[in-house]
Parts: sequence; C-alpha cells; structure tokens
Amino acid sequence: MAKYLVGLYNDEEKLLAAVTAFQQERIPIHEVCTPFPVHGLDQALGLRKSRLPDAAFVYGALGTLTALSMQIYMYTIDWPTNIGGKSSLPFPSFIPITFELTVLFAGVLMFLSYLYVNRLYPGRRARVYDRRQTDDSMVIAIADERDWEAAKRLFQKTGAFEMKIVEL
Repeated sequence: MAKYLVGLYNDEEKLLAAVTAFQQERIPIHEVCTPFPVHGLDQALGLRKSRLPDAAFVYGALGTLTALSMQIYMYTIDWPTNIGGKSSLPFPSFIPITFELTVLFAGVLMFLSYLYVNRLYPGRRARVYDRRQTDDSMVIAIADERDWEAAKRLFQKTGAFEMKIVEL
C-alpha cells in the first residue's frame, strides 16, 4: 500500500496557484484529480501535448489502406469478373467501403488506445483519494514522504481546506 499526502481545494483558481507553487518549489506532484476540466491545468503541470490525434490519423490511414487493398485484391486477383465490359478496378464504387473502414478503424482503435493510455482496462480499481474528488473538490496528491513537510506548508499557504494522509 502506498501513502499519499492529499490536499483538497474547492476553487480552481486556488488549485492552479497551488500547482504553480509546487512547481516553483520543485515538489513533485503525483496526481491532480478534478471533477471537471480545469483550463490551464495541463500547462501548469507541464504535461506534453497528447499524441492521440497522431494515432487517430495513423489508424484512419490503416483503415483506408486495408479497405483499398482488400477491394483491389478481391476485384482483380481473387475473383475478377467482366460485367458489361466495365473496368475491373472501379475506384468510385470503392469510396463507401473505404470511408466506412477508415472511420471504423479510427474509432475502435482510438477507443482502445484511450483505455490503454489512461489505464482504464477492466479489473483496475480507480484511485479515489477522497470521495469528494468526484463531486465538488479538487485533489493534489504528493507521494514522496520526504517532501511532506514542505507540502503541508504549501497546502496551508495556497488555501487547501483540508489535508490528510491516505493509504491506497
């Protein structure tokens, strides 16, 4: 079981100020949990830009290539048919299937990537530092016990309405 020093905030401005103060004091923040998105929190934490949009493009391109290669193989190599003297490679008729497989691959693989990146796989228990983090409070969790004294001072200085040690 791991121990965390947890500070609870009820205002997003105070939370952003606290994160900035922790960054300035070089106290590593283990996790910040909020019940709603807080504008500017990712920049304050120094998080890098997500690569999920790049993955979506790759997944869509994979779907497009799969659809086109499958249809070209079926129409020209596996079962070529001459229908009224028309071309055996009718690209305009490939558009609906290609579009559908592009969207299918991008959607399903993005969903699975999102679950993997955020560790939301089946059977994993959620880390709930305080029950109020899912309702109206914001949480900053500090893991390293060597930093707890300085963190307690910063929690008091930045307006945390409660501080406690949690075992998960």
